[in-house]
Amino acid sequence: MGKQKYIFVTGGVLSGVGKGITAASIGTVLRAKGATVSIQKCDPYLNVDAGLLNPREHGECFVTKDGAETDLDLGHYERFLDIEMTQKNATLSGRLLSQLIADERAGKFCGKTVQLVPHLTQAIQRSIIEAAGDSGIHIVEIGGTVGDYESLSYIEAIRLFSQIVGRANCLFVHVVYVPFIGTSKEFKTKPAQNALNDLRGFGIVPDVIIVRTDKPAPAEVVDKISLFSGVPKCGVLLMPNADTVYRVPLIIARSGLNRLLSDFTGLQNEPDLSAWDKIVKHQTSRSKKVVKVGMVAKYIDNEDTYISVIEALKSAAWHENVGIDITWINAETADKKDFKNVDAILVPGGFGSRGIEGKIAAARYALDHDKPYLGLCLGLQVAVIAAARKAGLDDANSAEFNPETKNDVVYIMDGQAGKESTGGTLRLGDYPAKLVKGSLAAKVYHSVDIVERHRHRYEVNQKFLPQIIKGGLSVSGTSPDDKLVEFVEAPKNKYFIATQAHPEFQSRPTRPHPLFVGLIKACLYKVK
Repeated sequence: MGKQKYIFVTGGVLSGVGKGITAASIGTVLRAKGATVSIQKCDPYLNVDAGLLNPREHGECFVTKDGAETDLDLGHYERFLDIEMTQKNATLSGRLLSQLIADERAGKFCGKTVQLVPHLTQAIQRSIIEAAGDSGIHIVEIGGTVGDYESLSYIEAIRLFSQIVGRANCLFVHVVYVPFIGTSKEFKTKPAQNALNDLRGFGIVPDVIIVRTDKPAPAEVVDKISLFSGVPKCGVLLMPNADTVYRVPLIIARSGLNRLLSDFTGLQNEPDLSAWDKIVKHQTSRSKKVVKVGMVAKYIDNEDTYISVIEALKSAAWHENVGIDITWINAETADKKDFKNVDAILVPGGFGSRGIEGKIAAARYALDHDKPYLGLCLGLQVAVIAAARKAGLDDANSAEFNPETKNDVVYIMDGQAGKESTGGTLRLGDYPAKLVKGSLAAKVYHSVDIVERHRHRYEVNQKFLPQIIKGGLSVSGTSPDDKLVEFVEAPKNKYFIATQAHPEFQSRPTRPHPLFVGLIKACLYKVK
């Protein structure tokens, strides 16, 4: 294939247009051709990482194996490409600017004036080279929208980068949105034309234009976009909303973009996407059996907040050849009727006291009524609180929710007190755990030694283990040194298991996580 190749994915008209899925899908097609692919998200936000971003506005905070708190697009990358991301795969302006200022204060610029160009642009370029590593093809998604003030340095950086590595080694993909106006019943390409003019004005002429629409658009849209952008029709791909995002790699592979990718990379063989055909078939087929899982959450107005959990549930259901109905249960108003009307209960991770009593009630209901239950991170903590209260500690709580409680069955990690409102103080990334031989956890994992990703700072207070056990739970997994509780389960229940980790981050559409598969099986009365 020759020199290392770079594919840059930018967006126009509005954010959230599907750049992440597009980038991941292109990578999927190239991997299916046999290429070694790496991928990176460059976010223009002035945040240092995504740890303190509001999940209601920005969606899930995805965590990499080495503890980076990142944008949810890295979750798409991992699920589509089945490769693990690291700190290098997520670049935010805040981190780069912090380092530039630190270097300036340390005298590393020798008195020179520090500027966005060339210093920030060079920092962006270095991050791209580091993230690319020794891969054959490196894909870079530029967050935000072309024309945003904060995006300008990134657009300039990749324009200059193409000159450094050679324009022939760079492919520019621009994703634009074309709205359908109901009153006139026509698709309007003017916003897309303006976005393309902005990109061309910054010195970048795209090679490929992905046209996103809410429903299928006529060929005339391609003609008009091609005419006003100067991009040949073969480089303009219509991409209406798909019934599943996992269909996008198949759409790309069966479009003219596949030929452009082949010519760009030199990989002329057809991609083997048979696994993706199966995924799409499973997700879009109607199953006679549907499992109803109640998700007890507080951000029910933005499903992206729990996107990895949702995808993990879907993948587990496909694996068992059943349909999935995810029922959202508002943690602030949840009651027994909500819990009774579902086949299983799942309490995802989260922070803050809002809705916490509803989540504790969910765990208690599952414990008392042998309802299949899966607790993730906070879901373990509320289960422990519920068990302790059942054992007679009526005021059992977490120090996070009630700092004054005398029965802090969940307490702050050593050395973390006073740092609750700051970033970078959590247990983040991959941590090993040892499971109790013969436990449900060990049976589900088919192993007693596992590794899962974490994102939390509160732990189970083991001085209350007698009460927790009396309440119906047992510890089925700990850290290798036994100091931290990693898993609890209810031995008398069919399937009640909770982990301090976030197993959803390691689930893949082709390889669902065993804890989620176990939950689905429990609903089908297959777990014994």
